[in-house]
Amino acid sequence: MPFSLIRYEVEDGVCTVTLNRPDRLNAVNTPMLDELREAWDRADADDGVRAVIVTGAGRAFCAGADLGSGGATFDYHSRASAEEHRDGGGTVTLRIFDMKKPVIAAINGPAVGFGITLTLPMDIRIASTAARMGFVFARRGVVPEACSTWFLPRLVGISQAAEWVYTGRVFGAEEALAGKLVSRVVAPDALLPTARELAREIAGNTSAISVTLARQMMWKLLGADHPREAHRLDSMAMFWTGRSADAREGIAAFLEKRAARFPLRPSADLPPFYPWWAAQPSAPKRD
Repeated sequence: MPFSLIRYEVEDGVCTVTLNRPDRLNAVNTPMLDELREAWDRADADDGVRAVIVTGAGRAFCAGADLGSGGATFDYHSRASAEEHRDGGGTVTLRIFDMKKPVIAAINGPAVGFGITLTLPMDIRIASTAARMGFVFARRGVVPEACSTWFLPRLVGISQAAEWVYTGRVFGAEEALAGKLVSRVVAPDALLPTARELAREIAGNTSAISVTLARQMMWKLLGADHPREAHRLDSMAMFWTGRSADAREGIAAFLEKRAARFPLRPSADLPPFYPWWAAQPSAPKRD
């Protein structure tokens, strides 16, 4: 499908997805959510993409849901029952959660509501000094969405998550850094270069299979009850990767003091136990 509300660009192994409704501060609507899901599918299927950067056009990252339809914006009564309704933002973040490629948020400006919950399943968040963030749901009479009540406490701790969610206040990049919501704060003109440098470091130096497996091992084990679950999984993954062509190439490149040329690709060469979480009875259904 052609994109009209986002931009999708691939260069040097890095896909940059830009939310592109600058006249609406990149506020999201249903067509934009559809395009985002398509973008994740496209990036995952392309072995030429090793990392994804997400940013916003103009002065905002994302102002959240487009409230142009007024007070009935979140009234879904005519479309489904409470049991049948599925939050559109949640379908987007769940798809990010299952990505094979690392995702970096380059938060260039205001990011509130879905604008910030969108970033929570991304692996790294870098903020511009111009960024301002807010989990503003309680100030709009609704609740946090996009699976953020699962992601946010795991990222920043329950106390910090509670403060931001219960007050609904908007805060700056330095507070986000102190609260561990973002890993770096940089000047506006350094934001995309910093994100691209990080993405290219991944693309140019690592095994795509190793990164895919490590990404999902860390995310999926956030809900594990005991470290033995990690022991079982990393034992299985180490057994498989240790005998792979990528392991042989990585060791040879190290010994020969040259850049590695890893041959395996996520589209075809992942181990037979991937995706292991899909076989677990407790795994959330993607619907």
